[in-house]
Amino acid sequence: MSIHPTAIIDPGAKISKDVEIGPYAVIEGDVTLGPRVKIWGNAYICRFTEIGEDSEVHMGAVIGHFPQDLVFRKKNSRLIIGKRNIIREYATIHRGTKQNSATVIGDDNFIMGFAHIGHNCVIGNNVVIANAAALSGYVEAEDRAFISGYATIHQFVRIGAIAMVAAQARVGKDIPPYMLAKGDTAVYAPNLVGLRKAGFSQKVRADIKKAYKILYRSGLNISEAIEKLEGARPGKEIRHLLDFLKKDSKRGICQHI
Repeated sequence: MSIHPTAIIDPGAKISKDVEIGPYAVIEGDVTLGPRVKIWGNAYICRFTEIGEDSEVHMGAVIGHFPQDLVFRKKNSRLIIGKRNIIREYATIHRGTKQNSATVIGDDNFIMGFAHIGHNCVIGNNVVIANAAALSGYVEAEDRAFISGYATIHQFVRIGAIAMVAAQARVGKDIPPYMLAKGDTAVYAPNLVGLRKAGFSQKVRADIKKAYKILYRSGLNISEAIEKLEGARPGKEIRHLLDFLKKDSKRGICQHI
């Protein structure tokens, strides 16, 4: 364990072995740091935060602070961060707003500098949130989603697995899995490059391209597209897309550009 003498650590914090804490970092009480976590200088880890093993929190990041919600009444809520996450400088992640609720970050995510994750967001695994992207409260991002720099995500929006949101996009509706989105909540193509990098076979990529055409280029509404896709005996990847489309949405599914 390596803790700089200028770090301020509440005696109620639970610090695992081999943790490294840099100069002037602040660790409040009721914080849990897993094995081999590294907290860089001037980072601030607020109470009711859990950070899993091998994660890094870089300089100036503020993790687990009060949500930016006018109805928040300083009730006990949590921020739960999984394993091997990289949280870069000056990022902010807020804990849940309702009592006993939580913001949840999975494993192996890369949260870049100045990014913001609001209260009660649920982030999957291997998600990239690029510089200065902002996620409002209750946003969900499934595994391997990529949210580019300066994108803004409205509260309650869902970002599907292996979807990619372009830089400076304004996302006000759900982005289905495997799609590319830009501008003002507009899908314009399947994320074929991301699918290939994720190891999807050529056949699966072709199936997703066909599903994109049915969903966005056939003139069918969402219900009609779902019915047509279900009639084609979909594999697990298209089944995941269908489950996403059929799940209750507070914002609706985005349109085609």
